[in-house]
Amino acid sequence: MNVTFSEDFDKDIGFVLYDNDQFFQSKSFQPSLDTKRRVISANLQENSGIDQVQFAVTPSADSTMSLNDFACVFWSYSKKDWITDGCTKTENHSGDAVCSCKKQKNANFAILMAFDINYQYSEALDWISITGCVLSVLGLSLTALYQIKTRKSRGGSPTLLVVNICLTMMVFYLLFIFGINNPVKHIVNMNVTNISGENIVPKSDHHKYSDQGPCTAFTALLQYFLLATFTWNTLYGINLFLLLRNSLSGTPPWFPLVAMAVGWGLPAVIVGISLGSTYRVEEPLGYRQEEFCWLASLDHKQKFSIKKPMLWGFLLPLLLMLISSSLILLYFSYKICRTNPNLNKSRKIPLKKNILSSFSLAVMLGLSWVTGYILMIPQEKNIHVILSVVFCILNTTQVG
Repeated sequence: MNVTFSEDFDKDIGFVLYDNDQFFQSKSFQPSLDTKRRVISANLQENSGIDQVQFAVTPSADSTMSLNDFACVFWSYSKKDWITDGCTKTENHSGDAVCSCKKQKNANFAILMAFDINYQYSEALDWISITGCVLSVLGLSLTALYQIKTRKSRGGSPTLLVVNICLTMMVFYLLFIFGINNPVKHIVNMNVTNISGENIVPKSDHHKYSDQGPCTAFTALLQYFLLATFTWNTLYGINLFLLLRNSLSGTPPWFPLVAMAVGWGLPAVIVGISLGSTYRVEEPLGYRQEEFCWLASLDHKQKFSIKKPMLWGFLLPLLLMLISSSLILLYFSYKICRTNPNLNKSRKIPLKKNILSSFSLAVMLGLSWVTGYILMIPQEKNIHVILSVVFCILNTTQVG
């Protein structure tokens, strides 16, 4: 940091450099990034002969952030906040932020900076993911048609559940193919300056872009239909549990109506809470990510945050559904594998067939879809490819 004066002088003056701004808590500038903000405290007497105080700051080199704008300010003890009165700003050829402020007795000067986050945008879907999703859509379409055609022999409730599972999964796969990548990318050009000529105190040290494009809508639809898929999978398991417990009376007559309300209503409630509590037009990244159209999960340090909707808007509801489905699978496996001593050997079901039945139910309950949301968490390239192959193999079989 360099400090210069507009006139020659031979007076004694004092400067103190604060390493942070803890003594200057601003109401207008609310930092959210872990950036360092130093403050220059100057003791300038009336007869010092100084009219202007000029100082410059070189933004620290950080590959994850780029300077978007800055403001030259000093601390107002009457307003208890940073103000820009009497200060002007420029940027020299070296990229330094330069401030020039009028003399203030016992003044505290600072440069408030707002940064852009340099996001690493995800690559477009590779052919493995696209092929797997297309095959899944085709298989789900055939499964839904077959279920509708044979609904009389299968009964109303199972057909209703399977058709809704196929419908929600097909819509999700189509949205995933065409909408997961954010079409509007705020890419920062390191060689082009965005510094404005106006000296205005920024709201935060993190410059935020208002919502543009359809990414937020795609995120909400993806969240809804993915949650709906798991909800219908869980309802299918509950229906099977009721059939096993009441093999003679069958599914209760109230179950189809309750299933319709829960299957389509519960995901809508979760999405509504997520949007209402985290989304703002001027700050869409509270709800979704910038790199692609999916729920926000990481903070600015690229660490998982419990405040983001990925945890309580998706992972926790999913965990509860998967636990329920796993318990139902264990109960189903116990029922079909339990040996009835009254049956002779010719009527006993082979163990291999029971294992295949349990495996088929595990796929139908969506337990194989765990790799799907793991894929949406940023991974190393090699791990991502392996998970993509596993995801496609497992979920293209979830159609029968």
